[in-house]
Amino acid sequence: MPVQTTAQTLRQDADALAAGYPALLAEADRVAALVAAGVHGRRRAGQGETFWQYRPYDPSDSANRIDWRRSARSDAVFVRDTEWEAANSLYIWRDGGPGMDWRSSKSLPTKKDRASVLTLAIASLLTRAGERIAILGESERPRSGRVGYERLAQRLALSEGAQDRLNGKLPAHAKLLLASDFLTDPDGWPQRLAALAARPASGIILHIIDPAEESFPFKGRIEFATPGGWMSPYLLGRAERAREDYRRKFEAHSERLTVTARQLGFTLIRHRTDQPPGPTLTALYQAFERSS
Repeated sequence: MPVQTTAQTLRQDADALAAGYPALLAEADRVAALVAAGVHGRRRAGQGETFWQYRPYDPSDSANRIDWRRSARSDAVFVRDTEWEAANSLYIWRDGGPGMDWRSSKSLPTKKDRASVLTLAIASLLTRAGERIAILGESERPRSGRVGYERLAQRLALSEGAQDRLNGKLPAHAKLLLASDFLTDPDGWPQRLAALAARPASGIILHIIDPAEESFPFKGRIEFATPGGWMSPYLLGRAERAREDYRRKFEAHSERLTVTARQLGFTLIRHRTDQPPGPTLTALYQAFERSS
């Protein structure tokens, strides 16, 4: 057999990664459509670079805001408004680590799929309202509108969501949406979030949880394996005996994330994958509204 070229291999890998993209995009659009009826548009005038509208001059406006070319075509004086850019747009990071591909039941989505649906859905809502969205560390610049949303969705579908993307280019005072289970190197997250807050940036932490991670319903002889196989499997003879210790550790992890978010000015929203995405999407949109 001929040896595959690097380009062919990359294409196959990309196709495999994007295989679930149409279904995820359709689900995100469905969830966004359900929520959209209850929210309002955000477009308004303000500081920015993109033209929004002409409006009649007001005495409170400075003279350098007058558009003399437009005013010359009528008897009125007009001001050129640019579109308000809320906190320099929203930058999204969706964790793509091995642990995010896990689910405790075939009836549930993986944590990665649910995080993808929610981040795509909030992007859909915000781009409809004229906001600009980018994938942190991967998008060349924030985009708005349907075309911008489509390009962002394609990039998100292919994104590996590596943690080093958190070091990507980020304007000062940008808004962030970080979606993860925050279980990969949990002790390192306070430092990562502090580094983002120092840039400075703020926004929303979306904590994705599989119900079994919270309740630990396992019984009997169970073998546990780490995502990605970086450690040898661990065998428990009677898993139920470890339940209380596990729950305390998981609650401590969640509480630490809560305290870190509060101290750094992030809004924390939790979502369990056995719950419908609509209420969480509404909470995400409302949190973005409050932070703008």
